[in-house]
Order: sequence, then structure tokens, then C-alpha cells
Amino acid sequence: MHPFTPSASTPSTRPQLATRFARNTRVHRSDTPLDDEQLRLAAPSIFAEGKHASRSERYTYIPTIEVLRGLKREGFEPFMVAQSQSRIEGKTAYTKHLIRMRHAGQVQARGRDSEANEIILINSHDGASAYQMPAGVFRFVCCNGLVVGQVARDIRIPHKGHIEHEVIEGAYRVLEDFAAVNESTAQMKAIRMDEPEERAFATAALALRFGETVDGQHPAPVSVDQLMMPRRFEDIGPSLWHTFQRVQENALRGGLPGRSAQGRRIETRPVGSIDRSVSLNCALWILAEEMRGLKA
Repeated sequence: MHPFTPSASTPSTRPQLATRFARNTRVHRSDTPLDDEQLRLAAPSIFAEGKHASRSERYTYIPTIEVLRGLKREGFEPFMVAQSQSRIEGKTAYTKHLIRMRHAGQVQARGRDSEANEIILINSHDGASAYQMPAGVFRFVCCNGLVVGQVARDIRIPHKGHIEHEVIEGAYRVLEDFAAVNESTAQMKAIRMDEPEERAFATAALALRFGETVDGQHPAPVSVDQLMMPRRFEDIGPSLWHTFQRVQENALRGGLPGRSAQGRRIETRPVGSIDRSVSLNCALWILAEEMRGLKA
């Protein structure tokens, strides 16, 4: 059902650098917790020395690194960091950044077929974002960083009041939701999908990624079959989890040959911005949850 042919683009080893964001987005992921130097190289805005000039006096400025150090004292460690860029001169030092963390109690034995629960911390010092803390799942075999929808809380904390305390409390609330995340993941792995169901899932994902078509106008640059194609042997399987992983990676990672609306040969790009990556990841998880509900 799912032919697999290794190619030059098939990863033979797990990379250290993530590839889920555009080239103008700094990204770094490590097998071990990132130290301050690694964080600063990839996302200097974490260490911003003040808020952007556009912020009012009501904006409570606490650099993300102080909040992160508070979380580290509670057993949370960063394993991935990303920062968006800005075309406005001088604003990059304050722009949106994303940190994926794991708690000591959630670090699981690593294997090609295993996952790790992660808490995602998103913030900026230019007013573009409150502190956000959705739940995530990291899949070791392909370095896919999933974002959980529906079964876990998405904590949002404005830049007011005792931010560090509220973020730490929020992290523990997300941590409490990981039991539900694990149950949902286990059920997805146990649910068998037939080919029409897989195609229905991939068709919905294609619309989420490239937009709806109207009377065949502005068609998606790639096909449903391309989204369903596995990139590695571990992704071949009939479960909802297998289908979800294949579609998610192909939709977000890019690199698929296709055709533009004008008929030109193109290669799909990876999803570029932090906002778009998080929102699309979350939407695909919700889609998988809806399919899980239908199949239960």
C-alpha cells in the first residue's frame, strides 16, 4: 500500500539541527539539554536586555532566560530552541522565540520507536506574543516535534504581574495533562486505518497546509498520495499514528516535488514561521483526535 524507496533525501542518521523552520529562522535541537551559550547562539532574544521600545509601562519585562532558569530549578530542561527574524532594523533582538523542554519525570528511554513528552514555551519581548505553553510530543525516529491539540491545555500568560511564578505553575498544569496525551497516543497506535480513511485524513491535511480549492482553482502543489508516502521504514504501517506521522512530516518538512498554480516545477518549502508551525501542528493533532473519535 505504501511503497518505500530510500533516496538521497532519506535521513540515515538523526540530525542535530532541526529542519522544520524556514532558512531565516534560527533553530537548534540537541540530544542533551542546551546550555546558555547554545541558547544564545540560536535565539539571542531569549536574553533580551529590555523590552522593545514599542511596549508601554504596563508591559512587565522579565527576560525569558530568567523564567527558563526558574523552570530548570523545577526540573525542566531545554532540548530545542528556535527564533524568528525581523525585517525591521533592531527588532530581531526582541522577536518571538520557542523552547521545547522536558521534565526529569518525563524523559523516557530513547529509541527509534519512542517519543518524549515536551512542554513548549513561546514568548517575545516585542509584544508579538504572551507567554504560551502548549504540550508537545517529540518523536525520536524522525525528529518530528508535534504540538498537542484538544487533550492538553494551552496555557497563555500575559506580560503582567508575577510572570515567572505563573509560568512555572502553567508548566506543571501542562505536565498533569501528559497522562491524557499518552493515552491518546496509545489509542492512535492501536487504531487500524483502511486506505479510504487514510486518504480522507491526508485530504483534510492537504487543505490545512495549502488551503481549500474552489472549482479546481489554485490547486495544491502536491497530491494526497505524496502526503501519505513514508520517508522511512518505521513509518510504514496501517495505524492512525503511522498515518498521522507520515502526513505531518510531509506537510511540514517540505522537500516534495510539485507544480505551482502556473504549472512550474517546484519543491515544497518547510513551514517557515513559529506561529504557522505551531498552529498547523496543533490542527493536525486535532484532526487525528477527530479520526480517533470516529474510529473508537
